[in-house]
Amino acid sequence: MKKIQDRQAITKICQGLRKDGKKIVFTNGCFDILHAGHVRYLKQAKRLGDVLVIGLNSDTSVSGIKPGRPVNSEKNRAEVLSGLAAVDYIVLFREKTPYSLIKAVRPDMLVKGGDWKPEEIIGSDIAQETRSLPFVKGLSTSAIIEKILRSAQHP
Repeated sequence: MKKIQDRQAITKICQGLRKDGKKIVFTNGCFDILHAGHVRYLKQAKRLGDVLVIGLNSDTSVSGIKPGRPVNSEKNRAEVLSGLAAVDYIVLFREKTPYSLIKAVRPDMLVKGGDWKPEEIIGSDIAQETRSLPFVKGLSTSAIIEKILRSAQHP
């Protein structure tokens, strides 16, 4: 099974999964520097259904949200995510939000980190259920970048 798919392919894959009675969980993000918080979150998301689909922000999408980022290219971020057992499929999206990708996937459940309120999660009007999973304090890509920059300034 190839984990990295395009929008057209994931639409067909998800149609087949629904016919087979599988529960599809969708999440999205930049996943720029993968850390333990990401891994825990993705494992929790996977446990909520049968198949976990990640909408991965493209490099252009990330740079529009977070100036100076991403640190890792979309190709490398997708490859790292594809190595995780909890992840079934990854689809890049170039838009500012994953709304049109969520419409294509039509997940049973939409999941985001605890820094999002369920009613604020983009696509909550499409999925049957929306959940905000607990945020792991102290583990963030921004904090990792800040630590690297501080250590570079004070070797």
